[in-house]
Amino acid sequence: MKGLGGIKDAFRLALGLSTLMTAIVGGVYLAWRILGQTDSLMYVGTFVLSIFALMGLVVRYLAFMWLGYLHQVEQTARADARGQVTWPPVTIIVPAYNEGLVIEPSIRSLLQLDYPAYEILVVDDGSSDDTRERVAPLEGRHGDVTVRLVSKVNGGKASALNTGIALARHDFVLCMDGDSKLEPQVLRVAMQHFAKDHVAAVAGNVKVINRESHLARFQALEYVQGLNMARRAQGFVRVVNIIPGPIGVFRRSVLQEVGGYERDTFAEDADLTLKILSSGYHIVYEDRAIAWTEAPETVNDLIKQRYRWTRGILQAVRKRKFALFNPISLWVWLSLVMMLFEGIAMPAASVVVNGMFAATALANGQLGAYIVWWFLLFNLLDVIAAMYCVSAEQEELRLVPYALLMRFFYFPIIDVTKLMATIEELQNVEMTWGKLQRQGRL
Repeated sequence: MKGLGGIKDAFRLALGLSTLMTAIVGGVYLAWRILGQTDSLMYVGTFVLSIFALMGLVVRYLAFMWLGYLHQVEQTARADARGQVTWPPVTIIVPAYNEGLVIEPSIRSLLQLDYPAYEILVVDDGSSDDTRERVAPLEGRHGDVTVRLVSKVNGGKASALNTGIALARHDFVLCMDGDSKLEPQVLRVAMQHFAKDHVAAVAGNVKVINRESHLARFQALEYVQGLNMARRAQGFVRVVNIIPGPIGVFRRSVLQEVGGYERDTFAEDADLTLKILSSGYHIVYEDRAIAWTEAPETVNDLIKQRYRWTRGILQAVRKRKFALFNPISLWVWLSLVMMLFEGIAMPAASVVVNGMFAATALANGQLGAYIVWWFLLFNLLDVIAAMYCVSAEQEELRLVPYALLMRFFYFPIIDVTKLMATIEELQNVEMTWGKLQRQGRL
């Protein structure tokens, strides 16, 4: 840890930890005051459950902040110690199904990558729009970069990616979404990690590009705080449990060894990630490997997306349910537990606690003030976590105020969606892919 960057990292960590301690003390004090004023089992049960919810959030933030800080220190040390680096050629696989609005700017961003040797392979998965027509003029040589286009009968994203892996000319592949845009440094910062043979994949940093609406800004903050904060912590122990669809870099030999992508879940990225971890390989996180993606711009599209994510992740975990009780390795077991915790336990606890708080406030107005204080404690944690993550990723400060409102407006939508998706997955309710309508914001 050197220089001003190290001091900033340490200050962010100290601020976060002190806030967590404040939340713990405040939670214990509020619980003591509340439980001393009522003997109703309903009220006691409500606040006991809320204590567990608060402690769970504190532990989550504590673990993620500390491990994320260690990851940042390690990244800095690696950059300071970096010697001679080789740059093996890479095949970038772009699966595309009806991406006519965004495919051209996506490919043009790939032509601007700062890397000496790579090819771009676009796999048109039987699009019914003008995707192929927009890609065709870009085929051929662009300096040292080649753009190839192949078409196939529609078979889904997993099928398109497997086709790309089979046709790739190089030993390393970058898999992305057809509606994503990559930063120029992506390959240089990602490929450094493959100097270690046990590293099978690098997960990148996904950010929201369309931030004009309040809903999109909520999602931009969620990506920074809710998703990337977890990946940064997981990256320190080399067990990132979901390589995001918009950017993942792989050893092609490992993808072939584990059988590539499978089509029996609605979260092929999570399923592949668990297969790689189960095979004993490491997966690291690189926060400088940035991919921009277009977030849903309507509540209906957001619900469809998170419904699919939740059910897909549960499907991937269900395929490995034996590992929950007969662990292949500690890290695989922890990855499965974290998926269940984030996908089921946290949303369910949030919905139940909020419902019980509302019922308690209506039944006993005297406890209303304490309930307000409880929500303020949760908000304090959210705001400090937002400040920590926005600072760590050098993001826009205008995202931080949205943390004040997420627990009231945004999280309820996400939590209820996850809960309903879980219930329907357990009941094996039939579902479809539900492709989102893109607006062409790239």
